[in-house]
Amino acid sequence: MTIDQKLLSILVCPVSKAPLTLSDDGQELVCRASGLAYPIRDGIPVMLEEEARELTPEERDTS
Repeated sequence: MTIDQKLLSILVCPVSKAPLTLSDDGQELVCRASGLAYPIRDGIPVMLEEEARELTPEERDTS
């Protein structure tokens, strides 16, 4: 399953309010501004800060 592009264009990080990008494997929505990655479970983004994982320094630096 992939995230609909229209949905992706309106979703923002609940912490920083910055735009999100889809991870390369399509399993997370990534916010470089807050350094968090939100999981996508069964095609549904889980936009809860407590469910997010912190990006590694290498992931944050990747454009």
